[in-house]
Amino acid sequence: MKKDDIRRAMRARKALLSAAEKIDAARRVFDRLEQSAAFQLADHILMYHSLPDELSTHEFIDRWAGRKHFFLPRVNGLNLEILPYDKSRLATGAFLIEEPEGSDTVNVSEIELIIVPAVAYDRAGNRVGRGKGYYDRLLSESKATKIGVGYDFQLVDEIDTEPHDVSVDVVITESNHIVIRHR
Repeated sequence: MKKDDIRRAMRARKALLSAAEKIDAARRVFDRLEQSAAFQLADHILMYHSLPDELSTHEFIDRWAGRKHFFLPRVNGLNLEILPYDKSRLATGAFLIEEPEGSDTVNVSEIELIIVPAVAYDRAGNRVGRGKGYYDRLLSESKATKIGVGYDFQLVDEIDTEPHDVSVDVVITESNHIVIRHR
């Protein structure tokens, strides 16, 4: 399926979700994530600070912030920088996303686990992002375990890929925990 078609379909499907459905889905997905060995073993975790149309990460980050070292991305030109999460140091940045402020960036090599946002995933770990390539550039530099999270309907049969696309190692939805065996 073409990426632009997937983006349109997902935008329409997300618009149908009630607030209660969004909360329940986030709880179920992040309960699954908490049970994963990758999460339990990782101490330095790159999260995303969710937008209103994404699976919400806010409650999960707040719940674990005292026990795990969370980091958030910040847009810098064509790339993402990684900074420590501190709720008191968030400001609206590029694309109206709350991003960390400061100059204490860390190298992606210090991150053990990356929770990757996407518009959609397939069972091979391929993903459709928003189309700017920020995460593909970041993920291509990382050896960390990469876990994609989303709603059940964000799991599609197949995604057309391009050479620069970086897949995830695991996809977690409300009722799926798919471990991808990369060749």
